[in-house]
Amino acid sequence: MQISLNCEMNFRLIPAFFLVLFAGCSKPSEKIVVATAANVQYVMKEIKQEFEKESGKKIEIVVASSGKLTTQIREGAPFDVFVSADTKYPDEIFKNGGSDQKPKVYATGTLVLWSRNIPESDLKPEILTTEKVKKIAIPNPQTAPYGQAAIQALKSLNLYIQTEKKLVYGESIAQTAQYITTGSVEAGFNALSIVLSPEMKDKGHYILIDSTLYQPIQQAAILLKHSKDSPKKATSEQFYNFLYSGKAKAIFHKYGYKSNFE
Repeated sequence: MQISLNCEMNFRLIPAFFLVLFAGCSKPSEKIVVATAANVQYVMKEIKQEFEKESGKKIEIVVASSGKLTTQIREGAPFDVFVSADTKYPDEIFKNGGSDQKPKVYATGTLVLWSRNIPESDLKPEILTTEKVKKIAIPNPQTAPYGQAAIQALKSLNLYIQTEKKLVYGESIAQTAQYITTGSVEAGFNALSIVLSPEMKDKGHYILIDSTLYQPIQQAAILLKHSKDSPKKATSEQFYNFLYSGKAKAIFHKYGYKSNFE
C-alpha cells in the first residue's frame, strides 16, 4: 500500500525535483507549492480540488512530517505555504524571519489508537501491555506532533514504561499508518483524519484517545515569505486565506478536526 510518494524527500534534491516537476506546465511561475503535514494530506486533496475549481489556479502538495518540512524550509525549499501538524514549527519559522505574518491555528487534531485485527471492544490502551501486542507503531515524536501526543498519553496512563520497548517509530504519520494497515504491528497511534479518509476507512478498528491525556494538537499554517514582485505572492495569499474559509472548515470537520476559526 502506498500512502504518499512524496513523504520522504531529501531537501538537497528539492530544487532539481521541482524544476522537473514544473517543466511543461502552462504557467509554472504562478503554480504554488504547499508543504503539508502528513496527517492533513487527505484533507488537502479535497481543499486543493475546491481551491483550484474556485480560483482557476493550480497548487502542488508536498507531504512529510512537520519536522522534516521545517528542515527543508530552513534549507531553502521552494514552498509557498506550510500547513503544519502543530504550532511549534510555524512559530519557529516566523521567529527566524521566514514569514511576514504570524502563523494561525486552523484546527485541532484528535489522536486515535488503531489496529488492523484487534476488535474495537478489546481495543483499549491497557491491551498494549499484554502479550497480544508485540509492536506498537507511533510517528517519530522528534518530528511528528502526533507522536509526541502518543507518548504523552502513554505516560498519562502510566503505560509508557511497560510499552517503551514495543514502540516502532514511523518517519511520519503516513508511514505509521502503513505499519498498522499492513499488519506489521498489532496496534498503533495515529490521527483521526487518517482513519476517516476514503483510502483508510474500514481498514481495521480504532478508538479515540481521551483528549485530556495529551496536550491539545493545535495545528497552524503559515504564509512563507515572498519577494514583493513574486508572481506567486498573490496566489499564495489567496490559498492561505482559503484555508480559513467556510468551505475549508467543512472539509476539516469531515475528517474529524475541530475548527478554531469561524
